[in-house]
Amino acid sequence: MVLTPRERVWLALEHRPTDRVPIAMVCSGINPPARRALGEYLAETRGLTVEQYLAPLLDIKSVAPAYVGPPLPPDTDFWGVRRRAVSYGSGEYQEISHYPLAEARGLADLAAYPWPTTDWFDYQAIAAQIAALDAQGEWCLMAANGNIFESAWYLRGFERTLCDLAIDPEFVDELLERVTQFWLAHFRRVLEAGRGRLDLVFTADDIGGQEGLLMSLGMWERHLKPRHARLNQLIHEYGAKVIYHSDGSVVEAVPGLLEMGIDILQALQFDCRGMDPVGLKRDFGQRLCFQGGISVQQTLPFGTAEEVRREVTERVQVLGADGGYIVGPSHAIQAGTPPENIVALFDTAASLPGG
Repeated sequence: MVLTPRERVWLALEHRPTDRVPIAMVCSGINPPARRALGEYLAETRGLTVEQYLAPLLDIKSVAPAYVGPPLPPDTDFWGVRRRAVSYGSGEYQEISHYPLAEARGLADLAAYPWPTTDWFDYQAIAAQIAALDAQGEWCLMAANGNIFESAWYLRGFERTLCDLAIDPEFVDELLERVTQFWLAHFRRVLEAGRGRLDLVFTADDIGGQEGLLMSLGMWERHLKPRHARLNQLIHEYGAKVIYHSDGSVVEAVPGLLEMGIDILQALQFDCRGMDPVGLKRDFGQRLCFQGGISVQQTLPFGTAEEVRREVTERVQVLGADGGYIVGPSHAIQAGTPPENIVALFDTAASLPGG
């Protein structure tokens, strides 16, 4: 029996067998140079565009409200954070060039800042997006992106925010709380607009680096865990599941992530210290689902197609044993990644049963 994408994902989240393992790229995507190379490869070998190739394979689609607030300056988001393109040779990323709260010195500066409001968004646009997607098929639908620590440091600066955690907890708590209040109000309106049709809410905070957490576990437990717990509680009140993203080595925080109410741990960068798929599944797989896990640091860019196929198969066998796994890259597929390897990832995943 062939399942719909929504059925496939929900069965996986319930740790039940599926016709094939669910597939998603929920925070990753394919960087433009790699996407162009993939498009050329697919056109030559299969007569397909990238969209035609991926559309039948990906089980999760996103919806979002439309921004209708005050006009924004060039390259500036609704928080007031400005970015510019920074080249890394074969491609580029949009990096922050202006942190609007970098020079804030106290609570009065935070109070004076022009914080965003949910009135800047048209949440009724979500209903139209859902209707358009449902006309095509029954997809698993996701709303994004609630990032508390990241939204704060995008405003303040990464190093400054880490210093604030150590030497000015009153200031950083006020900053984090203002961000949290926005996301709580935002996702309440998102979920109300979804009228029970939204399956997942994507939340995120990159709290891990290559070697371990970016802050002490105690700092995370004090300042971030309770705020995400409040957001997760709201999401669950509307019947949606929480898919939580963090790059890096986060194994130390996984028990706390479970306590704060996440349902799916996303990214799964097993190139980082302590991140072991066997251990994660053994220790947490009965209470937690997983998404991602195919290396964008090693296997996809530098391995052979056969090595990609082997890694995908191993991840599904380990993380997908008894369900609970949605396969995908561990982050954005980078420029220079051979298109043959990208195709090997998705072709292999589509051939494997789930659970």
